[in-house]
Amino acid sequence: MKTMSVTELKKHFSEALSALKDGETIAVTYGRKKEIIGYFVHQIPEQLKIKLGIMEGKVKFTFAPDFKLTTEQFSGLED
Repeated sequence: MKTMSVTELKKHFSEALSALKDGETIAVTYGRKKEIIGYFVHQIPEQLKIKLGIMEGKVKFTFAPDFKLTTEQFSGLED
């Protein structure tokens, strides 16, 4: 993970975008203490869509690419 101050991010924004495209995460720091105030992460594409019954259209969630769960496990039909 790369760390950049707000000033560095402003100066090297195009380089930061290139790093994001390559899948790198960037922590943004601010102030004298260089406290992390946020992260820029590569967007993970949606891979699994499960209907949520009455919550369909009201709730949206995504799973990490390495998350393993069958539909039966998700719905509680399997132990």
